[in-house]
This record gives sequence, structure tokens and C-alpha cells, in this order.
Amino acid sequence: MLSVGIFSGYYPYTLEETIRRIKKDGFTCVQLDMDFKDIDLKTPEAITAEKAHMVRDAFRDANISIVSISAYTNLVHPDREQRERNINYVKALLKHARDFGTPYVISETGTFNTESDWLYHEKNSTEEAYQEIKAVIEDLAKFAHDHGAVFLVENYVNNIIGSVDQVARLFHDIDHPGLGLLLDPTNYFTDKNIDNVDEELHRIFNVLEDKIRIAHAKDCRRAQNVQEKHASIDAASHNTFRGAGAIELPAAGMGVLNYDLYLKLLSRKHPNIPIIIEHIDSEEEIPNIKKFLDGKLKSVGV
Repeated sequence: MLSVGIFSGYYPYTLEETIRRIKKDGFTCVQLDMDFKDIDLKTPEAITAEKAHMVRDAFRDANISIVSISAYTNLVHPDREQRERNINYVKALLKHARDFGTPYVISETGTFNTESDWLYHEKNSTEEAYQEIKAVIEDLAKFAHDHGAVFLVENYVNNIIGSVDQVARLFHDIDHPGLGLLLDPTNYFTDKNIDNVDEELHRIFNVLEDKIRIAHAKDCRRAQNVQEKHASIDAASHNTFRGAGAIELPAAGMGVLNYDLYLKLLSRKHPNIPIIIEHIDSEEEIPNIKKFLDGKLKSVGV
């Protein structure tokens, strides 16, 4: 059976209160965000084994598994000093991933746009950009492996690595045990394929199925305007983002993603994979989104 989790950052409280509310809402696992009100985990220097063990043990006492860690940042930031800081933060989380209780640390690949981590830049589509991100990710994969961790790439269409072909090329070029895929099918859709959801889902799984380690649950649909969208919630930017350009990214069940097909394909080779709910616009709506996903899992039989 697929286990259902949520980003811990949708509960903006102390460690104890965050866990209490996650448990109350019936989740058995989380993707861990570094956003607790009573613990500083915002910089590489602030991340220690002692703090990681405190977080891990608190979730363990509540019987909630930490299955992955959020490290979302721009890995190719045009400002070289900022890029180095971003990469060092990811490495700090990779170094201590096992201390938190999971090998998996996740980030998207980034963009050369200086205004936002999710806006397209024309350089993103160049061979130069690909070679730059390949070098960064290869380094992260090796660093992760040296520390018993795995770096998970999450694609997004406006970043350097966005399409199925781009993800497949990356994994072909970096064939390393320290690299895996965070699957979020909604991140593959543009105005060119949004009307062919089932076809794209089959393509994603036919090409990338063996690379998947963790899955996400949100939705996608055509946007009414192309501006970058964020929810007005107390959360990090990767948890407030709701899309930019032709496609917007609402919560699961509020778009056109074929969840029956998605879950059937996901469970085919990954029958016990965690699937993590995201893109919640308020804490009050979390039970309904979980009810939707639980209902789909039961109807599909996974």
C-alpha cells in the first residue's frame, strides 16, 4: 500500500505542535521542511547531528516516518557566491540526512532567472546550462553517496531540467547510486501537453519509472493568467508556489491530472512508495485533500 504524507512546513509551529497536528490529521509520514519555530535549521552551520536526532526522535515517538528532506534552492544561481551558499546548504542536509532518519534530500535544478527560482530564462535551454547543472548534480550525487544519502532531482518545466527527455538525459549522463528522482508528474506539463495528460503520464513512467524514489501529490490545469502565483500562507517559498506561466499547480483533485492512472502506474513497480501531499492553501483544507487522495488510493486498490 502507498503511504500518504505531507510536507511538514504546512504546519508552521514548534516541533512538538507540528507533530501533534500532523498526527491529528492522520498522516504516517512527512517530507521534512526546516521550518520549525523553535529550532534554527536555516543555514549549513545551524544543521547539526544533535538537532537532527532531536527532530528524528520526536517524529519516531509519534510513529511518523521522515521519508525525505526539502532542500529546494537554485543550484545554478547566476551570482556565484549565492550559488555556492545554496549548494553548501544542500550538502549540509545530505551530510546529516541519515541523522534525520532518511537518505533522501530533494531539490529542483534551478534557473538563470534572477527574479525567481521558478521563472524561465532563455539560457536554461542551452547546452551550456545543461553542462553547468550536470556538473553540480554529479558533485551532489557523489557527495550524497559518500555520506550514505541520495540526492533526488525534482524537475520543473521552467527550470533547466524540465521535460521527460531532459530528465532521461541527466540520468543517462549521471549513472550513479547517489542520484534518484522525486516524481511529481504535474511538473512536466506545459501548454503543449496539458490536453494529453494520460499520454504524458504513460511516457513519464515508461521512461523514468526505475529512477523514482518518492512521489508528490498535487494537480495541474491551464492558468487564467501567466503571472507567478503564491499562496498567502506562513511557509517557505517552495510551499507557497502555485505555478508560473501557462500552467498553474493547485492541490490534488483541483485540476486535470488523472489520479486513477497516476496511482496505478506509480504502484506498478513502487507498491509501498510514500506519496506526499503539497500545495495546500490553508491548514483547514488539509483533511479534505487527504480524504480525496485516500479515496483514490482505495478505489484503485493501492
